[in-house]
Amino acid sequence: MTIVSNDPTWWPTINAYRFSSYFTAAAFVGVTYDWALTFGQEVELIWRQRWSLMTVLYLSVRYLGILYAALYMLINLQIISLTDTGCWTVNVVWIWMGVVVFAMLWVIIITRLHAMYQGSRKILIFLIVTFLAVNIFDGVDAMMITIHGSGEELILSGTHQCSFGYAEDILLLNSVAWVLSIVWEVLALCLAVWIAVKHFYELRQHSAGGIIRDCFVVLMKTHMVYFASFVVVSCFELIIEFSPTAYSLEAQLYYGFLQVFSVVQMFVLGPRLILSVREYLVADSDTVTGMVSIVFQERVHISTSSSV
Repeated sequence: MTIVSNDPTWWPTINAYRFSSYFTAAAFVGVTYDWALTFGQEVELIWRQRWSLMTVLYLSVRYLGILYAALYMLINLQIISLTDTGCWTVNVVWIWMGVVVFAMLWVIIITRLHAMYQGSRKILIFLIVTFLAVNIFDGVDAMMITIHGSGEELILSGTHQCSFGYAEDILLLNSVAWVLSIVWEVLALCLAVWIAVKHFYELRQHSAGGIIRDCFVVLMKTHMVYFASFVVVSCFELIIEFSPTAYSLEAQLYYGFLQVFSVVQMFVLGPRLILSVREYLVADSDTVTGMVSIVFQERVHISTSSSV
């Protein structure tokens, strides 16, 4: 039920919501700016290449990111009335988009690890089984939120806010899903580090190993940066989890940073897991044929008809 009030005691809440909205706007501007900044590379390395699963995943993550940030900015705008139904509908769509995007990012990581392990069937099966287990749990968590959660619009001194309520067991379920996600990310990082160290050791004696070594360096750099951003997001989630007051200015500050870093992790660094490797191959086009198994087991077509 919509709550309408002009009580001055609501002003701390109004200010906290307004402060948080600055961060959501910044996140939307940031992901849009990054898209504009890399659009030229996207056209050359994605749109003009042979379409594959990685192409679909890149475009899905990239453009869902803009919509994801826009929806959350819409929830936090204090000048737009969404009504109770509108608040909850937008929130549910936003939650499920997060579940889908994380699943797509993990498919990208699985594909990279599968290629790094030279197509090992055992690694692929292990990664798929753990991936399904964690994502099914995430899906159940999102479904429980959809069924048992609630949302309402607050009209406070002429401003509009969306407020959401969840049962304690749903919050516990959400915490468990968050822990499982951390475990999976740490597992993926350990597998990547192990195979990279192993390959660096084996290729150290081979003069022709520099090409593969360089590609492994590119893969590890992007993976480490992505994982570091995940650690930052997890730290902010942990701080918010133990924050005593959800509507305090300090809590909204942490929550604002969480939104910015979440968008950066998923929709800026996520697409770069693909873009950076393809960019490396274009820069070293003479090595493309020998690098097919490293870069998602697909051939990147390099056009040589145009003048340089």
